[in-house]
Amino acid sequence: MAKITPNPPAADEHVSRAQTARNKKLDDAATRALDFYLKPTPKKETSDKPNSIFRIAPDIDSECLLASLSENLASANAMISDLAFDLDGSRRRVAMGILQVIEVSELLANRALDIVEVR
Repeated sequence: MAKITPNPPAADEHVSRAQTARNKKLDDAATRALDFYLKPTPKKETSDKPNSIFRIAPDIDSECLLASLSENLASANAMISDLAFDLDGSRRRVAMGILQVIEVSELLANRALDIVEVR
């Protein structure tokens, strides 16, 4: 009786160690890539432990936060103003640009502080 399909190729039992190591590396790399893109990472739960040196208490109201922001911007304004007037040339123009960004941010913070509802 004649076969319709040919026999599959004989398995090569003499695979070198280099080929098996290479195949293992490729399989590991493929697994890492698939895990990276297809396995979602669990979301980190927020803990009570601070993860930085400074921490803002969660119960502080918006008015306090905006007042602190305004004071910090005023301090940054004073520092960069002092620095800008000691510089010359392009460095002075960069410092004056930073000063302008700080001043605009300070105006925005003060306006938000005026609008915020006092509890």
